[in-house]
Amino acid sequence: MDIRNIAIIAHVDHGKTTLADALLKQSDTFKEKGLEGETILDFNPLERERGITILAKNCAIMYNGVKINIVDTPGHADFGGEVERIMNLVDGVLLLVDAKEGPMPQTRFVLKKAIQAGHRVIVVINKIDKPDARPDWVLDQVFDLFVTLGATDEQTDFPVIYASAKQGKAGLDTNLDTMTDIRAIFQTVVEKVPAPKVVAEGPLQVSVANISYDNYKGKMGIGRVVRGVFRPGAVTWINRDGVSAAAKITNVFSFMGMQKVEVQEAKAGDIVAFAGIADLNIGETVADAEKPEALPAITIEEPTVKMTFGVNTSPFAGQEGQFTTSRNVKERLERELQNDVALRVEAGSGDGTFIVSGRGELHLAILIERMRREGFELQVSRPQVIFKEIDGQKSEPFEEVSIECPEGVAGTVIEKMGRRKAEMKDMRVENGTAYLQFEIPTRGLIGFRTEFMMDTRGQGVLNTLFLGYRAFIGAIDGAPHGSLIAHETGEANTYGMLAAQERGQLFIQPGMKVYEGMVVGQNAKPEDLVVNVCKEKKLSNMRSKGDGVAEGLNSPRLMSLEEALEYLGDDELLEVTPQNLRIRKMYLKEFERKRYEQSMGA
Repeated sequence: MDIRNIAIIAHVDHGKTTLADALLKQSDTFKEKGLEGETILDFNPLERERGITILAKNCAIMYNGVKINIVDTPGHADFGGEVERIMNLVDGVLLLVDAKEGPMPQTRFVLKKAIQAGHRVIVVINKIDKPDARPDWVLDQVFDLFVTLGATDEQTDFPVIYASAKQGKAGLDTNLDTMTDIRAIFQTVVEKVPAPKVVAEGPLQVSVANISYDNYKGKMGIGRVVRGVFRPGAVTWINRDGVSAAAKITNVFSFMGMQKVEVQEAKAGDIVAFAGIADLNIGETVADAEKPEALPAITIEEPTVKMTFGVNTSPFAGQEGQFTTSRNVKERLERELQNDVALRVEAGSGDGTFIVSGRGELHLAILIERMRREGFELQVSRPQVIFKEIDGQKSEPFEEVSIECPEGVAGTVIEKMGRRKAEMKDMRVENGTAYLQFEIPTRGLIGFRTEFMMDTRGQGVLNTLFLGYRAFIGAIDGAPHGSLIAHETGEANTYGMLAAQERGQLFIQPGMKVYEGMVVGQNAKPEDLVVNVCKEKKLSNMRSKGDGVAEGLNSPRLMSLEEALEYLGDDELLEVTPQNLRIRKMYLKEFERKRYEQSMGA
């Protein structure tokens, strides 16, 4: 069978999953059945809610007798570990670029990975149906990016396709009216992407690039047959450390459409799923039973941000979650490690705590959200960057930040970025929109996103890209916040809340249960303040003219998981349960907090 293996790569929200939908719907595989709906590949509820791809997905289609294996990859920098692995599965990539925005920071990251792997790149300029699309300008920018990233002459001579993935149309020129379907992409893939360069004969080698779980078959590996013919039966399993063990493959599956189809043998070059090895991990090799040879292990960039996960120790612990013990949390984190190679987990200093390191705040926030939905109850600390010692010098991670915002608020954004030790690299203004580029320590970005969205009234766009480790830049004086802290355990009362809201903005609603030491709002001043939101109005048997005239309670600030993580101070924790998110002080009693402050001051 003639095979092509391609990945769809792009910056977040440039239309990868929508293009994959169009390719599926118009392929020979689905012409009879007819697929309905959008973002078919993003079947995870979290992906649908947020409109982003988190996990790489495999599907396969037939076009004129050629089998095309397609991998849809995440566009967000925090899930770059998925993109790095996928490059080992494919021989070519479709690089999607928005016809208005052009190449964005994440475009550079994913393209760099494809060029390093030596893959053939087909550039798809998507969303040409936008009224302000500028495909010629975008093409020039893409070419410049190829040159900047050190592409070979062959790679720089890339084919270009213009498309509107939403309408399911593509063509070789920018005229949308002449396009009828997406056939131009199929034809270009078959003509320009090379068939897998493989050794059909010889001892078996299968790379493991992904892991999935099946309720009946157990843990399943997804990988590419690099050499030989892959059949169920005896094999040698070689782990990342090079240790070999005998194993037995029970089932081999090939992809067709959205399904896995069981096959008796898979030839070199095909992407397959297989079952039978219970402890299989990403980056390992399944090799011939007689002559085992390991493939090079996949190298993954190091994590840059860490958080402490621990057992919930608040007064409300165990009331809302199903899994609440340190054993439950430990097992769940170990299970996540098998699927996510960009994650690290170490034992923490306290009892029942774990230090979890990842590629960014969003990477860890998605893990917390998934655990929360599965019924786990835990508490997490503020995200912190991971420092390293390089050549005897303390070093920290840096990010490249690209910002788009209305021209009127650019001054505020520049001032706040400057306070966080950011260095401006570029600024330009076009049609009332300011485009700013900075280099900033990752530390300076923690907690900035929500503030940025409030300053730009939701009109700003902020994208980041990891640059690498540089010399430690010194203390960063971000905007410190003060919290309003509950004085006692009880139920929040309108009377008590009216007095508290004069001091700042509340996070709670009347009738909510609170406990001593829980953060119920943000103080208008940068210091903590204890308030009694459970205070009730004393009733008297006298009635006066002023009684019963109630002041209005302001709307509380209800925070999402990411906003709550960004709000956290160094002495605060976030209590996460399936039903609630509560910010609390590390030390609930006031005398304990004073003792902690004195010890920190000393």
